[in-house]
Amino acid sequence: INYVFVETDKRIYFIYLLSSFLLAYYVYSKGKYAYSFFKYVFHKKIWTNQSALIDYALIFFNSFLKTILLGSLAYFGLKLAYETTFFLEKHYPLQEEVLSKRQSIMLYTIVLTIASDLGTYIVHWLQHKIPVLWEFHKVHHSATSLNPVTQYRIHPVELMINNLKAIIVLGLVGGFFDYLSDDQIKEWEILGVNVFSFLFLFWGANLRHSHVKLKYFDWLEKWLISPYQHQIHHSNKKEHFDKNLGAKLAIWDWLFGTLVRSKEVENIHFGLGNEDGQNYNSFLKNLYMPFINIGKMIFK
Repeated sequence: INYVFVETDKRIYFIYLLSSFLLAYYVYSKGKYAYSFFKYVFHKKIWTNQSALIDYALIFFNSFLKTILLGSLAYFGLKLAYETTFFLEKHYPLQEEVLSKRQSIMLYTIVLTIASDLGTYIVHWLQHKIPVLWEFHKVHHSATSLNPVTQYRIHPVELMINNLKAIIVLGLVGGFFDYLSDDQIKEWEILGVNVFSFLFLFWGANLRHSHVKLKYFDWLEKWLISPYQHQIHHSNKKEHFDKNLGAKLAIWDWLFGTLVRSKEVENIHFGLGNEDGQNYNSFLKNLYMPFINIGKMIFK
């Protein structure tokens, strides 16, 4: 489990936690609280309640599962990239490199970021709209309090879907740019992570799953999803379930009519509300309840 705290591409890498801590202080300083900043951030009711304990159990469980799957997924991604390049070179041979190494690095990073974000939006939208997928995605939405570890509160089936999506996007985009540049594809990086991902993670990504209402300028929330906008997505009101589905970019929500900006929602409570909320109040229930609910749909 230690890898999530020391690898720069993980959301709860200690540097990103530190930057989120500083941003949380900014939000705290703008409000009027009768208690200390330390209590504001590390309130016992948020970090030690039953919902949080389930978060911690699922991150351990999924970490072991992902380790088992990682080899096969990595092979599939490399194979897909190779086959994409081979197909393009066979059917559309180039006389010379279209892109220089510098152009490849910059464009690849930009295109990969946009394609990955669009892929995440599409998969997330499907998880909300297709009943079978929603049953698995409910596990994430069943959290009644949010903390940075809630990011990893997902059912193993959703874990596989999300990782498969990431591998497919990486393989297709990587293969395409390898074809254009005839060179080994590398990303434009900071500290070993995609520069755009670094900025996203550094600028408060951990506060998306928290009680800290960090908002962006109203005009900016049409382009980037703020932490509070994602918290709205976790609202226990059904009308918010299908809103703010984007990861980094808000443009997909803006284009497809699922965007809600911070100024539109004042107070929120997290969870599923009256929809089976009691069925996700333990670690084991979060693992087996989706299968039970799907069985009821099939055999009703």
